[in-house]
Amino acid sequence: MSLDALRGVAVLGILVINVRVFSMPETTLLNPTVYGDFSGVNYWAWLVGHLFAELKFITVFSALFGAGIVLFIESKKRKDQPALRLHYRRTAWLILIGLGHAYLLWYGDILVAYGVCGLALVFVHDWEPRAQAGLGLLFLLVTPALEVFAGLTVGGEAIAPQWAPAEATLRAEVATYRGGWIEQLDHRVPTAIGRQTTGFLGGTFWRVGGTVLLGMALYKWGVLTGERSTRLYRRLAAGGVVGVATVLAGVWYIEANEWSAGAALFWRQFNYVGSLLVAGGYVGLVTLYARRRPDGPVTRAFAAVGRTAFTNYLLQTVVATTVFYGHGLGLFGAVSRAEALGMVVAFWAIEILVSVVWLRRFRFGPVEWVWRTLTYGERQPI
Repeated sequence: MSLDALRGVAVLGILVINVRVFSMPETTLLNPTVYGDFSGVNYWAWLVGHLFAELKFITVFSALFGAGIVLFIESKKRKDQPALRLHYRRTAWLILIGLGHAYLLWYGDILVAYGVCGLALVFVHDWEPRAQAGLGLLFLLVTPALEVFAGLTVGGEAIAPQWAPAEATLRAEVATYRGGWIEQLDHRVPTAIGRQTTGFLGGTFWRVGGTVLLGMALYKWGVLTGERSTRLYRRLAAGGVVGVATVLAGVWYIEANEWSAGAALFWRQFNYVGSLLVAGGYVGLVTLYARRRPDGPVTRAFAAVGRTAFTNYLLQTVVATTVFYGHGLGLFGAVSRAEALGMVVAFWAIEILVSVVWLRRFRFGPVEWVWRTLTYGERQPI
């Protein structure tokens, strides 16, 4: 139950950040000062998301994906099924679904990255957890090392075009996503290609891959399944407080440097490191709560969302693009950060309700059922 609840919290939490690029130009995720009101309640809406959500929930989600690889393979082996062959088929379908998601709906897809990491790193599924964690930490060091090196040698020029794009570029993106679906392809397709090639090799692979490896180790150690001591989960929760303080120190640093491109590559490392600690804090808090109230309504609600996480992740995209893009309500670039956050809270309520009601009648979410059917090559009971 705690594993499902943790997955539910993660998939709900990632919408806090995803809504920013659903509703505003992509570069606002890197530099929030370039577009939209950034004062008063809108500043606080950004700050809360930055401290408690940005990179935090996707880290938990990625670790759970790594745990899921080990869980799936171990389960198939116990049933004398061709575990690796089924894993490859399952992951290939995940990549295909992710490609459809990225190019037809939203360039910010994470499924393709998960699929590629799942294919590339499955060979370590039977390693000792200490070795998995060690390799994971090495992966996680790559991106900050590259960014700090760039900051020390090249300086702000290394990130300047992305950090402060021309006003015309921002206006063009807003116009594109207020247009029809065909017009949106002009931005969506090249952006998705960039994210899945140079962006993946230069950053995503190392961050996601490292977290997937850590997830494998944490699953084997029993951390993600709630099998460890209460003391350990309390320590994780306390580490989350340290993580928030680290991220907050980064905010102080970038503001003291007036949001300059020269400081940006160093600023990013505060959140990079702090997010790992905050993600661990969420693991500790959710596990402690699920232990205390295993059959409570909150635990069951989050677990229902977690059991339908694949469906909910794609549903978030469908609803958000319908609200913000031109083929729907066309609110892209016209909604403040505080308003977008309010929409997130409203959608959480809908997701939780729909997930709970759905699972009263069905064993799996609809996308989960399709994925299982494709994996096994025959219609699965639902």
